[in-house]
Amino acid sequence: MNAIKKKSNPWAWVPTLYIFEGLPYSIVNIVSLIVFKNMGMPNDKLTLYTSLLSFPWVLKIVLSPFVDTIATKRKWAVVMQILMVACTAILGFALPRCSLSLILLLFLVTAFASSIHDIAADGFYMLGLDDHRQSLFVGVRNTFFRLALFCGQGLLAIIAGLLQNKGADAVGSWSYTLIGCSAVMAAMAVWDLLAMPRPENDRQEEGTTVKDTIKSLGPLFATFVTKKGFWLALVFLLLFRLPEAFSLKMLIPFLKDAREAGGLGMNDVQVGLANGTIGVISLLLGGILGGIAGGKYGLKKCLVPMALSLALPCSVYLYMAIAQPVSVWPVYVCIAIDQFGYGFGFTAYTLYMLYYSRGEFQTSHYAFCTVFMAFSMMLPGFVAGKIQLSIGYPAFFMMVMGCCLVTIAVTLLIKPTIDPQYGKK
Repeated sequence: MNAIKKKSNPWAWVPTLYIFEGLPYSIVNIVSLIVFKNMGMPNDKLTLYTSLLSFPWVLKIVLSPFVDTIATKRKWAVVMQILMVACTAILGFALPRCSLSLILLLFLVTAFASSIHDIAADGFYMLGLDDHRQSLFVGVRNTFFRLALFCGQGLLAIIAGLLQNKGADAVGSWSYTLIGCSAVMAAMAVWDLLAMPRPENDRQEEGTTVKDTIKSLGPLFATFVTKKGFWLALVFLLLFRLPEAFSLKMLIPFLKDAREAGGLGMNDVQVGLANGTIGVISLLLGGILGGIAGGKYGLKKCLVPMALSLALPCSVYLYMAIAQPVSVWPVYVCIAIDQFGYGFGFTAYTLYMLYYSRGEFQTSHYAFCTVFMAFSMMLPGFVAGKIQLSIGYPAFFMMVMGCCLVTIAVTLLIKPTIDPQYGKK
């Protein structure tokens, strides 16, 4: 009997495995923003610290050799799940009691565990399923990953907000919420420990050391940077999402800041509905439509419309900063417009990474592209809060609109290099 026949039903482990990809990611990148804002952290430190927390995802290509050469993918996934459960529980207990340094450290450890889990889970998915089932369940894994984002960015904030309405303070409510979340995560970790199969081909690579694997990254990276059009591709990868990189990092501070400080004064329930519910659903719908358009018309024809779709909806933040609507409904509509446009426009970015990665080392080159993708969102976050505090929200979002010109410029530069047939059926 071969390894494939011994595998368990994928429905028993694929959903929970990919919930574990999305939920800790949301806790590190979104919940941290809300928690630190509730703790009174100023926007300059808020965006700086939370941008640093995304650094482990930049390091995935460096961390992957350790996953490949030390232990099995299954063991890495299970151990990282246990570590994320422990960190989330300790975070819940630490929030009202411990120093900011310890809380930041716990978020950082969670980020590294989540990054390593992503590597192990994606590798295990390919080992645990044959080619047919990999294709069959790709929609399932993506759906449950998005569901985890929905819960992490929306449901957790709503629960914390409801606890605040019942009398809990802003920090204590998140303490209870994270402790409860860790209990649910613990149950899923136990389930995965029992349900995940043990493929015969899931084993530590023999005859190759971590040092050897890391050293091999150098020559691979050299083949990446010497590809035709590298510098133009690099400019595109770093600058295409510049408006969204600034506005996305400042969204939660803007929603939560007091109206006299230029914000909208929304509570955690409203933030959860706006960013984690309406925003995630709109992002998903935009991405689906973008995929359909890219498949029908090809990347080159869709590039400019998708660039405009990603950039121009950022104008809704300028409108909200100037008008400061009292009702939450205009805010919900504005965020839906922006996130739908971002989801649609981001398709062009993904397709371009696939396009540029074509060739002998496609998998490795795509991984290098994702590193620059992470940098493109992380670097503006370092300074976004400082700029906003210096010039205020209206001027900040006016600057974001100016960044839209950068998006259009790099799009027009890259368009002539695209094969007109690429992406078409």
